[in-house]
Amino acid sequence: MSREEGSKLSRRAWITTTSGVIAAGLVKTQADAVRLVAQEAPTSGPAVDPTRVPGRIVSELGIRAPGEQPRRLLRGEALSSSSRTPLADLMGTITPSDLHFERHHAGIPDIGFDDHELLVHGMVERPTVFRMRDLERFPQVSRIQFLECSGNGGGVYSRDRMPTEITVQALDGLLSTSEWTGVPVATILREVGVRPGASWILAEGSDSAVMSRSVPLDKVMEDSLLAYGQNGERLRPEQGYPLRLFNPGYEGNTSVKWLRRIEVTDRPTHTRDETSKYTDPLGDGTVRQFSLVMDAKSVITFPSYPFVLPEPGWWEVRGLAWSGRGRITRVEVSADGGRSWVDAALQGPILPRSTVRFRHLFEWGGRDTILLSRATDETGYVQPTVQQLWDARGQRTSYHQNHQRAWKIARTGEVTFGLGELV
Repeated sequence: MSREEGSKLSRRAWITTTSGVIAAGLVKTQADAVRLVAQEAPTSGPAVDPTRVPGRIVSELGIRAPGEQPRRLLRGEALSSSSRTPLADLMGTITPSDLHFERHHAGIPDIGFDDHELLVHGMVERPTVFRMRDLERFPQVSRIQFLECSGNGGGVYSRDRMPTEITVQALDGLLSTSEWTGVPVATILREVGVRPGASWILAEGSDSAVMSRSVPLDKVMEDSLLAYGQNGERLRPEQGYPLRLFNPGYEGNTSVKWLRRIEVTDRPTHTRDETSKYTDPLGDGTVRQFSLVMDAKSVITFPSYPFVLPEPGWWEVRGLAWSGRGRITRVEVSADGGRSWVDAALQGPILPRSTVRFRHLFEWGGRDTILLSRATDETGYVQPTVQQLWDARGQRTSYHQNHQRAWKIARTGEVTFGLGELV
């Protein structure tokens, strides 16, 4: 089947599916749009009256409804790989634990809770080995905050390979938000006594990659966690069970999973993982290292590929914004490729270093349209255009692509990634 034939079939599908559903004059949302993934109109069997048939009995573990089966998007089945969160399919800001994105460098180790130990040593008065039961005796805290891979959005950075048919999940799915529970790193460092002159830590994981990163001491004393809980349960193995470092607002690879060692030092360690990777080549041939903070960013989750708007009218634009610098204070939306902007509404709670939902009513007139969003955080930082990012850093970097995302609505109503229209 040719692409043109498939597109025609898809249009017939969405015409059939939406006929008679959308009333004139009503605001339309994601529920009124159609995805161009099915080639035929959906069919179903005879409806069953639930009042006449007994339902399932109670169980030890809950399951999703048969029609609600969101999935992570796998990059590939390899030891060093990733999976991405289905951002456009979720509600609110909390990511279900089983849909939280993954990034591993050597697979997921099998570690027992009672066998795991954390060594804290280096420039400390009392080097100590903590078992998990020891850590759980300290006062715990819980915080709702995002985690983002510094390579998020890397597939749309280059002029030479700018895609159009890419979903929000494939574009920005290396982002998730959870309620993290654990012990502040500051509590443990006060317990062991940090010596004068210390300014960094080295965090090391117990996977076979022995992932390790240097983190400024000021950061870990401010708000970093030794996390052992996520969304009301213990960490899952792919998220670092039984213990991970969590650095709110920092690039995700610094939140070392399966944490086994913290060494307090007076300088960064310059490990393999922060020299061969996670550095930013600049346009002048130099390299920016330890660019740790995730800057303000936003993405429109609807309308986005592969949705189709079946008719003109008022549509609700929805999306997510976040910043590693603190709270999001403003999100603006443009419907003319960035020539003019209007404020979107932010949906509370608006928490520091956490995602926030935004929404905006947009009247689509049936013409070719480029939608953009841009976020501003409490420091005054404004999400840049891709050209501003290129001007500052060149086009070779693979990390920290927080430029404005663009979606093109064609006259047919089909939505594709539209950044290539602006460069």
